[in-house]
Amino acid sequence: MIEELLLDIDNAEVFDFESTFSLYKRVSEIIIENEVIAQRLIVNILDNKEKFDQSLNIVLTDLIEAVGFYPYISKENLKLDSTDSLIRQVYHHSENLDKYLHEDQRHLLSLLNSDKNVIVSAPTSFGKSLLIEEFVASNKFRNIIIIQPTLALLDETRRKLKKYDEYYKLIVRTSQESSTEKGNIYLFTAERVNEYKEFPHVDFIIIDEFYKLSSKRDDERADSLNNALHYILKTFSSKFYLLGPNIDGISEGFEEKYNAIFYKTKSSLVDVKTIDIYTEHKEKFDKPRKFKEYKENILFDLLIDNQNQQSIIYCSSPSRVRYLSSKFCSYLLSKIENSTNVKLDIVEWINENISKDWSLIKLLQNRIGIHDGALQKHITTSVIDYFNKGDLNYLFCTTTIIEGVNTSAKNIIFFDKTKGSRTPIDFFDYSNIKGRAGRLMIHYTGTIFNFNPVPPNKQVIVDIPFFEQNPISNEVLINLDENEIKDTNSEQYKAIKDIPNEEKEVIKSNGVQVFGQRNIIKTLRNDINNKYHLIAWSNYPTKEQLSYVLGLAWNNLLKPTETVRPMTLNGLITVTQIYGYNQSIWNLVNNTFAYLKTLKHNQDKDDLEIMDEAIRQSFQTLKHWFEYKVPKWLSVIDSLQNFVCLENGLRSGSYSYFSNLIENDFLRENLTILSEFGIPSSAIRKLEKLIPSNMPQDDVIKSIRENKLYENSSFIEYERNKLKET
Repeated sequence: MIEELLLDIDNAEVFDFESTFSLYKRVSEIIIENEVIAQRLIVNILDNKEKFDQSLNIVLTDLIEAVGFYPYISKENLKLDSTDSLIRQVYHHSENLDKYLHEDQRHLLSLLNSDKNVIVSAPTSFGKSLLIEEFVASNKFRNIIIIQPTLALLDETRRKLKKYDEYYKLIVRTSQESSTEKGNIYLFTAERVNEYKEFPHVDFIIIDEFYKLSSKRDDERADSLNNALHYILKTFSSKFYLLGPNIDGISEGFEEKYNAIFYKTKSSLVDVKTIDIYTEHKEKFDKPRKFKEYKENILFDLLIDNQNQQSIIYCSSPSRVRYLSSKFCSYLLSKIENSTNVKLDIVEWINENISKDWSLIKLLQNRIGIHDGALQKHITTSVIDYFNKGDLNYLFCTTTIIEGVNTSAKNIIFFDKTKGSRTPIDFFDYSNIKGRAGRLMIHYTGTIFNFNPVPPNKQVIVDIPFFEQNPISNEVLINLDENEIKDTNSEQYKAIKDIPNEEKEVIKSNGVQVFGQRNIIKTLRNDINNKYHLIAWSNYPTKEQLSYVLGLAWNNLLKPTETVRPMTLNGLITVTQIYGYNQSIWNLVNNTFAYLKTLKHNQDKDDLEIMDEAIRQSFQTLKHWFEYKVPKWLSVIDSLQNFVCLENGLRSGSYSYFSNLIENDFLRENLTILSEFGIPSSAIRKLEKLIPSNMPQDDVIKSIRENKLYENSSFIEYERNKLKET
């Protein structure tokens, strides 16, 4: 019945007074029967508002108010006609932002303003993160931690909150000190919370995408998130707000213990329509090797047919993103004559700093963007900005679209059915991808085009391992006090209890493979006399020293489920040495290019294609290995060698200098904070001549702003715009 009404709304050219009144009357009846369905109908009426008799707008306004969608009354310049209605509308106006809240948001805000902690599950287009800004603007809490899973999301949040810098210091790096004069907002990943040693009293902690606490979703960073939340709650008894989409429940007993409410709502201000492409083409789509081009051409024709609307295309991996986007670009150019190139400031930067032949230039000029975990942060930020401004029509993405960035489009294409090459997209992932269709307060409706069967709908219960402990990893268990352990007779707990206290303290603070670290300690003890020179080094390691340390890490610190392909231990040693000694990603690109040229399967490819792949692989190495994994490993083994050397009365080494250089792209220490703000390293290196090396990092931004350093002639337009944004 509802689907028929939705089809009528879509297909009719016009509704006269009688048919408008009849439909509005039916909606008013449905509000009593099922408010979520009524919301869908009202959203679709608003999407086709020009079809309906405008003399009945007062009735429409009453219907919108009845489902609590106050933001849409304001958006459509509709007027409520009774004093009671106007009072309710004022009640739904934010006290701190110039915005109206919808009824569910207002209810959620009242829960957050009570003495309760709140865990919320709501659709992507609910507006959960608006309440984060509401609390910051209220100045109710002095010190707030906001944990988000990616640096891209944190940077987006930083940009939203920088207007409150009169009241809060925004802390984005663990090297920054907390302010004592005003409040602090710590915009951290879970790992950074665990590394930061100088928290004052934390009043409020927010975790976005809190389902990542679960041990059952195979997220390699779940341990860090559990340890971070557990530490903050145990140390400060902070109020918390956990938010995420499409979750049905949490660990039993968690709400009672932590005075929390789990609040699930299906309220959404955007209706997503589903179009099944798969069923019609099932016979060929189910044979992806034989009919690969057939499926691709169906996609490309769909994108061209919808070229006046923005589309996001889900792909399984960065290499799939590159392949499909490039192939679509060629297809687009073959089908559309006289296409006009869009001019974007990043193109000049790519020409100067990467390669005038990099395929990304051609993509961007034809309004095609790519977004995955392998690109440099400032590039992904720029691509999303261009997309959100409407400069790009198409965005080819990996799972970064689920958790890495807040953007939406009129259309979402569910094209690949896996994450990586093997892990199937489950219903939870599918729901999150689908939730990106239609942008809140811009589109009333969005569409998901399914090129695959919809995964079976299963309940998602988020287990919280530090509380539930079934299962619990060694890395979380070791951080619990004895009185928190639920099963003190388990073999797992006994094995951890048997670790000597001095060792346990070092292992615990590192937060990675407990027994892998124990193996490393054992190896270091065995090697300390005859391999001391390989263990206790400082500054720059020799190749032999680097091989020894990375070998220990590779063999002991990788999780059993972790994917490292195509990297190998020897490959990692080689690329780390190349990068560490040449201090440039370009030596790595050129070495990768030379290696790829020797491979048999590349013999038929031209140099531009191979260089493209060399750039992709090198950026992926930079992002995954150099910005996170290798520095973390060096830090862990540094603490372990320090422990073993002290134990033996020997001078220890110090890996921190080399580790920091690699993690920070060899930038000068007081300027490394700028990379957190999405400033390209090319611009940061130019600033080295304009900013004294002894200037505290917290004063760097102020100096750029007050002295208008971005106006210096050494910066190209893209660099200048990035600095101005900061």
